[in-house]
This record gives sequence, structure tokens and C-alpha cells, in this order.
Amino acid sequence: MRWYDFDWVDAFSDRAFGGNGCAVVHGGAGLSDEVCMAYVRETSLVECTFTGPSSVADVRVRYFLASREIPFAGHPTIATVAAMRSRGLFQGEALTLETGAGIVSITLQGDEIEMTQVAPQFGAPVPATLVAAAVGLPEDAIISPPQMVSTGLPFCITVLLDHEALRAAKLAEGPLRKVAAKAGFSGSDMAEPFLVTLNGATDAGDTFSRLLLAPPSPPEDPFTGSATGAMAAYLWKHGLMDKDTFIAEQGHDMGRPGQARVTRVGPAEAMTGIKVAGRGHVLMRGQVNLPDAIT
Repeated sequence: MRWYDFDWVDAFSDRAFGGNGCAVVHGGAGLSDEVCMAYVRETSLVECTFTGPSSVADVRVRYFLASREIPFAGHPTIATVAAMRSRGLFQGEALTLETGAGIVSITLQGDEIEMTQVAPQFGAPVPATLVAAAVGLPEDAIISPPQMVSTGLPFCITVLLDHEALRAAKLAEGPLRKVAAKAGFSGSDMAEPFLVTLNGATDAGDTFSRLLLAPPSPPEDPFTGSATGAMAAYLWKHGLMDKDTFIAEQGHDMGRPGQARVTRVGPAEAMTGIKVAGRGHVLMRGQVNLPDAIT
């Protein structure tokens, strides 16, 4: 057993109880997968991060859901950098993170943390009939062909007609498995659709989104930075977003409003990266006593 410092950060928000929470366990990258997943379940958060030394970047970051390790996630990246900055663990206005998806570059502009996600990868389209069944909506509520897109973590990007359809969506795990199978996933990889509308939740926003999650995760993610990057790449590729930089919103109907500034790197037909920027509020900090492994 060993004591580890941790910070609980509300990411993509500048206030308590906004955006999406993430617990950052400093120095915990060497813990076993089982311990990391158990810690996520203990917190009831969607994701937690565990940091450690890196030979190729300033710090190594491991990302965990309650059920598995994932290569990258957006709001935990913002949370990790906010936590490290609050403890004075790095100097200057830039740093690099070693993640399972590659090296992620970070820049700081005042209170805003900007991550450059990797160049988008566009997968196969997914039939709208399957996606509509997975989220309990009529097929005509989907206004653009759903497609798997990744800027470090894949999501089925699904553009909906309006906020009414967005709010009516309910996840059905059985049909969701058909979406995952069509997209080439199996087992615990559920390929949840990232639902987006082309109007903000507030006057400041350009898009408003939701991500419904399958068990053992909580039923909905308040703000999803990795999916926001994938969504932005989809909108630019399909000509649905005229702005080179726009404001993405999520979580408002959950009472956890979150906001990100999204910027395209390169032309829409040949994007080399997606920049997603937001703030992080350190809500609490302390120590957690964790075993090296669960026996």
C-alpha cells in the first residue's frame, strides 16, 4: 500500500460543479490496471488519470474508465494539466504528454488550457437506422450520415435535427452493440454515438452535444473533450461548420455546463490536428491509499 497525492478537477469549467469531473492521481502510472479501474469505480466518475515519468515527453498520462484503459481522453487531459499547474509541477506555458494515442502538445494561455489532438481518422459510415435505434430516435432525426471519427479515441459522430431530438435521446444497449459491431468493435468497446446539434445551448455556443454511456460508466458524460475534437473534424470535413474556430457546449441540461474552444489545424480537406481548449477548476485535493495490485 502507498499514499498518492490526488486532485479532483472540474474540467471545461471555471467554477465548482461545472463541466466534467476527473480525479488525477499523481505518480500512479505504475499501478496495475485492476487498481486503476477500481479507483474509477470508487469515485463514480467516468474517467480518472494516473501520471508518471516519461522518456519521450514531460509526463506520462494513463487514462482509465471503470471497465478498461483507453488511449486518450479530452476532459481528463485538461484536468491533469490544471492539477499539475496548481501544484507547480511544471514551469512555462507549454508541455507535452505521453499518451496511448501519441504525444499530445499542451499550451497555456492565461487560465485556458489548449491541447492539440492528433490528426483525425475517419472510419466507415454507420447506417442511420442502427444509430437511431441505439439512441431511441426516429431515423429522420439524424440529418447527416453517422461516421466513426477519432482524434485519439473513436466515436460515432451523429448530427441531429434540433435540441428536441437531442434531449429525447435514450441509450438502448442492445441496439448499441449492433452499432459497435458494424463499426468493427466488440466486447466492452461500445462505440457510443456522440450526438450533436448545430446550435449552442447558450448564445455563446455554436454546437450543443450529448454523450450517453453504457454501464458500468455513469449514464451520461457531462463534457467529452476527445469526442468534441472528433465531432469538430466531422463537421469541417462534411462542410457543416463555416468557422475555423467555434465554441462547443455540453452538459447544460445535466446542471454541469461545459464549454470548449475548438480550432482546426490545416485545411478542412487535410487536417493535421484539432485544438480543443478549456479551463479547469480544482475542486478538492488530498491523498489516497492504494495497493500496487488487487489479489
